[in-house]
Amino acid sequence: MRMPSDTDFIKELEQRVVQQLKSQRVGYLLGAGSSYLDGNGYPLAFQLWGRIKDKITDLTKRDDIQAKLDGGANGIEHALDLLDDGSATDTPYRHLVTTAIAEDFMPMNPPLDTHAAFVGRIALRTDPCVKVFSLNYDPLIERAAEIAKCRLVDGFIGHEHAYFNPAVFTETLLLSRGPRARPSLSPAGTPIHLYKLHGSMGWYDCPTRGVRRCAFGGALPSGVVRLMIPPQRRKVSEVVRPAYSPIWTAFRGAMSHDAKPLMRLVAAGYGFLDEHVNDVIDSALERPDFRLLIFARALSDSAWARWSAKANTLVITENRCAIESTTGPGHADLWKFEQLAIKV
Repeated sequence: MRMPSDTDFIKELEQRVVQQLKSQRVGYLLGAGSSYLDGNGYPLAFQLWGRIKDKITDLTKRDDIQAKLDGGANGIEHALDLLDDGSATDTPYRHLVTTAIAEDFMPMNPPLDTHAAFVGRIALRTDPCVKVFSLNYDPLIERAAEIAKCRLVDGFIGHEHAYFNPAVFTETLLLSRGPRARPSLSPAGTPIHLYKLHGSMGWYDCPTRGVRRCAFGGALPSGVVRLMIPPQRRKVSEVVRPAYSPIWTAFRGAMSHDAKPLMRLVAAGYGFLDEHVNDVIDSALERPDFRLLIFARALSDSAWARWSAKANTLVITENRCAIESTTGPGHADLWKFEQLAIKV
């Protein structure tokens, strides 16, 4: 079914987007497209292997990864899962890839204007906190929050080698106002809670000091394991890697299980190719008060067919869009993260 005209459809789409972005309890899910910045940021997921494969000096393992990709694996993360033996210990393949990605990302210095605008605007919301779930390894949100002078909580406490303590996500900061004898307490602004579902640059697990985070461009201590690209096929990974378990628990809670779950999820630059993420979103879509907004340059035909057909979803891409299962033409620029950053 189509709208009466393409012009009417686009007008209706733009109005719906503005309305939904201004709703209560809005959360955000960021994929690689949100960090691409028209080629001035970090690479897209499908570009990663071409950038890092020459950094994999173990030729046998490089060939093993290439074989999985040639055999139909949907990106590096999927290839690594296919090479996972299911044990409690990560395979060498994962360590080689995460090190290569970190080495590729560390010298990059993308502009922060777009992300600073994004975090600055969402920090103005009146919610107790704003939840941002990221699938990216890069530090754009963290660096942008510093530029924009926004309070950001990422689960770590400290400076040079911060330690992971998920309890910080439950803390509330209050300001004391009024006479000293009878001060009143009020929230100290709206913090951004950043949950990096796939880990991040600078995150590592030390056998003696636990989960830590160092400077994004800094060298890791010897004998530690980078926390990037967590295994998804083996459930034991949630126990073995403490950082991932509470972060994914928070994601599931925000989608469905919390006392006040999110009412809107804005997915930006995510192609909906990770089933472990999609399953959580699917559960939220069973709630009648939940809406999903998808902003992406393009979706695969299978992803489009799956998500555009849902009655509580808006899909905005360059070539085709959908309003609650009604399809229409694409939008020239509304799908861009740069546009979303000034509309939230």
